[in-house]
Amino acid sequence: MLDKSDHIRGLLLLFLLMQAVAALQGQAPSSGGTGQSLLERALATELRDAQATSHPMRYHLRRSSPRLTTTKDIIETKEGAVARLVAINDGPLGPPDQQKEHARLDGLLSDPGRQRHRKQNEDVDMGRVLKVLRALPKAFLYQYAGTIAVDSGTVQKFTFRPNPAFNPPDLETQVLTVMSGEIWVDVSHERVIRLEGHLQQDVDFGWGILGRLNKGGWVLIDQADIGGGQWRIVRFKMIMTGRVLFRSKSFDTAEERTQFVPMPVDLGYQQAIQMLRAASENPGPGSR
Repeated sequence: MLDKSDHIRGLLLLFLLMQAVAALQGQAPSSGGTGQSLLERALATELRDAQATSHPMRYHLRRSSPRLTTTKDIIETKEGAVARLVAINDGPLGPPDQQKEHARLDGLLSDPGRQRHRKQNEDVDMGRVLKVLRALPKAFLYQYAGTIAVDSGTVQKFTFRPNPAFNPPDLETQVLTVMSGEIWVDVSHERVIRLEGHLQQDVDFGWGILGRLNKGGWVLIDQADIGGGQWRIVRFKMIMTGRVLFRSKSFDTAEERTQFVPMPVDLGYQQAIQMLRAASENPGPGSR
């Protein structure tokens, strides 16, 4: 199961990705109609993908912080994602940690209710994200900031800032009132490929009782085509400080997703666990 900091980080990541989409909903860029048309098409694509069921993937997630680096082998299924820890601080697991992972997966395998609960939590989180998405058309103003060349082609940049007329209707949308930054849109693929956002002031959740994110925090998200027209977040960096339920929290995290491999659409979580177990017992040359 994810711990509390993982849960908050995952929600924030999704919220901020949706903010990248939202920034495309403002006024036309000063460069004229071509930019506006690109934004509208990119927006339509991002909205469709945000609400559609994506093709399941298997990939490695390397997450690093000042104290710990972990790598997980993750398989997405129709019944939710499952994961196996494969490395700690870029080194293979020792026998005790291997045994703990096997025991954890065995427990999950024998108790479908635990996986159903995890899937329900994933669905609840996505519902919150979609709530934020529906609020975003009124949340931001943006401005065209130029065109640059990158390895994948041509990118148009836009800055975004909070719309002072936006009145957030709930806790999930509070963060939208204090975030500004920059978005890159790939011209040929008509997709958002980068978001950099900064908190311009403190933001409270629940009148400061439930939590707070402090001014000065920032996040960087890169999205890319991982093959076959499938777009995913491939890099994520966040540095935030704040408070959750009266406890101070610091989030200094970098994530990298690699080694994407498509999985069958009808793959079940128990089959995925068997695949993870097999990989641990017969590691190939690409295993960590």
